[in-house]
Amino acid sequence: MPKDPWWDSGTSAWRGGVGPGEASVVGGEIRVTESATRSAGAAGADADVIVVGAGPAGSAAAYHLANTGLDVLLLEKASFPRDKVCGDGLTPRAVASLVRMGIDTGPVRTGPVRTGPARPAATARPTLAKGPRLPGAGADTAAGNADAAADAAGAEVEDGVEADSGWARNKGLRIIGGGLRLELPWPELASFPDYGLVRPRSDFDELLARTAQKAGARLHEGTTVAGVVRDERTGRVVGVTARAGTDREPVTYRAPVVVAADGNSARLALSLDIRRRDDRPLGVAVRRYYRSPRTHDDYLESHLELWEGKPNASRLLPGYGWIFGMGDGTSNVGLGILNTTPAFGNTDYRDLLRRWLAALPPEWGYTEDNATGPVRGSALPMGFNRTPHYTDGVLLVGDAAGMVNPFNGEGIAYAMESGELAAEVVAQALARTSDAAREKALHQYPEAVRARYGGYYTLGRAFVNLIGNPTVMRLATKYGLPHPVLMRFMLKIMANLTDPRGGDAHDRVINALCRLAPSA
Repeated sequence: MPKDPWWDSGTSAWRGGVGPGEASVVGGEIRVTESATRSAGAAGADADVIVVGAGPAGSAAAYHLANTGLDVLLLEKASFPRDKVCGDGLTPRAVASLVRMGIDTGPVRTGPVRTGPARPAATARPTLAKGPRLPGAGADTAAGNADAAADAAGAEVEDGVEADSGWARNKGLRIIGGGLRLELPWPELASFPDYGLVRPRSDFDELLARTAQKAGARLHEGTTVAGVVRDERTGRVVGVTARAGTDREPVTYRAPVVVAADGNSARLALSLDIRRRDDRPLGVAVRRYYRSPRTHDDYLESHLELWEGKPNASRLLPGYGWIFGMGDGTSNVGLGILNTTPAFGNTDYRDLLRRWLAALPPEWGYTEDNATGPVRGSALPMGFNRTPHYTDGVLLVGDAAGMVNPFNGEGIAYAMESGELAAEVVAQALARTSDAAREKALHQYPEAVRARYGGYYTLGRAFVNLIGNPTVMRLATKYGLPHPVLMRFMLKIMANLTDPRGGDAHDRVINALCRLAPSA
């Protein structure tokens, strides 16, 4: 890669700062002169790109960047495995991103136990390792080797049995409200698979991070990024400061581009004075895991009404709820509230969850005795509530950029997609041969994000403003749920699942609305 005033092609991490007179601290930021930047690059080691945060956005960005051959440093403040507050449900949109990362979402086949006649040699099953998986990576390879050996020996064995792969697959969305229960299968589309998944974030995030590692990204766990390093002459961000390891040793890493994927805390964005926009939606969600006989439910379940007791004969609580079977003996049960509702900000959300669950059938198991951990909560930054998405060499992705879908509170799909989109832009930018050309390419990132989601998120903002009115929500539930065709349309628009070309009438209407709506 050509050298220029803000880049030197070193190879790893610059530790311990620079020599006297070459760096200064201004407003809590390290400012580095051009000579300091170059001498540090020669003495230490750098990366082409630093990615801060190894959640879905950061790991997706790191994976796709590493696949282009770039040297990627992925910094994660925690050590895996670690938990994150989430519903754990993945729509087909998120599954498509997993597929693009080469992650196998199918069951693990263990064998050999075939009892039928041996396959002819010409049709014997090849031995294949399907892709990265945690835990149990390599199970497909082992099964394949045993199967091939059985074929070669002419043994009569039965096809391997399916073992737990960590994924719980679902068919669609079940909506409960207005005294009705409606099951909507995921749509059959050319652009997305027809199934969703569930997997706990304690396992899911590590799977993504290890996949990025296998692609070539260098993962540093236990590394908390504290701020940015700026070039003293240009003001451009040329690295980050952090504390790493058990002794929290100060460390500085340098790269020409930084991807901020540090979640809804958005510490890196805040260090750049990029604040949350008050004119954009924000949600709060709480969830808890319970041992439950509903663990193998093959639909994601959404409750549009939260009753404190018997439906229509008790107090209607604010918010919406979900019940997602985890497939491991537990369910993820939670609720969310939007800042467009009167109860936002002045409600005990944990107590709200307790009161709703107390009214559900006791045989479902959502009781204190069956809880496997505490109630945990998190913010849901929605509809581009933090902008600009690019400034001074830093790109914001995922929750750090406020990219949660306002329609349904889904964040993982948009985190992974924005990470992938950022990787595409950065790879193109770093292939340019001048500062001006690189900067011009990087400025395409916010334009690309707006082009993909801008109109859709504008519709989403209008939607949350409408459903924030309890009267509107009651009318929508009463008159909308009895009409399956309308609800299939709503499933497509709320989950953002359409074919851009060659789709059905619903797809064409939704795509037209997104094009006509002003960009968020």
